[in-house]
Amino acid sequence: MENLREIVLDTLLTLERDGGPSHRLIGSVLNKYDYLEAQEKRFLKRVTEGTLERQIELDYYLDHVSSVPVRKMKPLIRCLMRMSAYQLLYMDAIPDSAVCNEAVKLAQHRKFQNLKGFVNGVLRKLAREKDALPMPDRKENPVEWLCVKYSMPELITRSFLREYGEAMTEKILQGLLEIHPVSLRMPQTFSESDMEAVKNRLTDQGVQLEGSAYDPHIVLARDMEGAESLSDFTEGNLTVQDVSSVLAVKAAGIQAGDLVIDACAAPGGKSILASELTGETGKVVCGDVSEAKTEKIQENIDRMGRNNITVKVWDARTPLEEWKGTCDVLLLDVPCSGFGVIGKKRDIKYHVTPEGLTELEGLQKEIVRGAIEYLKPGGTLLYSTCTIRDQENRQMVQWMVENLPLEPMPILKSLPESALQGVLAEKEVFLGKKSDWEACCVQLLPGVLSMDGFFAAKLRRK
Repeated sequence: MENLREIVLDTLLTLERDGGPSHRLIGSVLNKYDYLEAQEKRFLKRVTEGTLERQIELDYYLDHVSSVPVRKMKPLIRCLMRMSAYQLLYMDAIPDSAVCNEAVKLAQHRKFQNLKGFVNGVLRKLAREKDALPMPDRKENPVEWLCVKYSMPELITRSFLREYGEAMTEKILQGLLEIHPVSLRMPQTFSESDMEAVKNRLTDQGVQLEGSAYDPHIVLARDMEGAESLSDFTEGNLTVQDVSSVLAVKAAGIQAGDLVIDACAAPGGKSILASELTGETGKVVCGDVSEAKTEKIQENIDRMGRNNITVKVWDARTPLEEWKGTCDVLLLDVPCSGFGVIGKKRDIKYHVTPEGLTELEGLQKEIVRGAIEYLKPGGTLLYSTCTIRDQENRQMVQWMVENLPLEPMPILKSLPESALQGVLAEKEVFLGKKSDWEACCVQLLPGVLSMDGFFAAKLRRK
């Protein structure tokens, strides 16, 4: 697998040089090498994603066995050592000797002959000691222990600890490292027999399916190379959408005939679901900040065959005059820190800074202040994020209620019964209802529920 390892190495080098988003680069690499066997593509995906996901832990162990700290290694050697360490520690099916030998060959092939001995020595020492590698002392330094154990930067770990406490933080961190099945949603218009036919076809194609406890139109798929390879996906019988996103849209209480505006819509999943809920008598207007994003939205709309959606390029901070005061429901899934989807977008956690988080909060307020101009009096705002960070969620809702013409609406009454039972079964899912306005909020936590971390709040324009 030397050539495969070189592809992984080049992918990691590109990410280190240019930054993320990693999931898009990995997807493009898999598309480029689509001629590879399924097993080979799984190797590429697993080693690349696993190395990114476990980077903090891998660096900690490499620093233990290496005379040169990882941060001082040449970029190519650093990436090579990380991906090799991941294979040694997490891929038992590959012999340790093969991992070490292939790493040495790759170093030599990439003109680092003088470091062959270093690469070989460090990796073989790691292989010998891998069953007894040290960890930070949990009692003396619980933060460092959590950071290394779950490969999470200190800034995020401390944020979780402040908001959720140590026990729940560990549960969340565990959840973010779990292997996530792909969440596939079938149209709301499908009957039980329609859905059963889709499931049967997927099973016939070797996809392992399990149902969602929260929505009958969703199936969770394992052992799948990509949704694009499925005939039902290309024919518009399926779309990729996490159950948390589905619950948020359904919580908005969209009715047949409603005008719905989705102000930060890419890649279009919420807009498509809203168009199904509002029916042929309703209309959805959606958009995003660039043509690249709106083209992706339109592509998904066309594939799903929805004809009651209009797509616009816009900046949500500056509402279009023609739609001011017109919509019954405003969907506002604002740009956020993405802490709830770190399990899928593995490089997010390495790019977080205090300054960046502060800028995000400012942007969110600008978007909310501008986008609510679309709402008619009495119209519903469904504010959502894919993060579990209080400053962007509950505290943002408090700011809205105190500074804008918005009032809280109870959110649980708008959730479908099938989903409501599953959500209520997990008491830890809620941030609590210490005041009236908090009753409009719901926080879904990874590791607690089988879905992405997600936040939603429901408000009404006065």
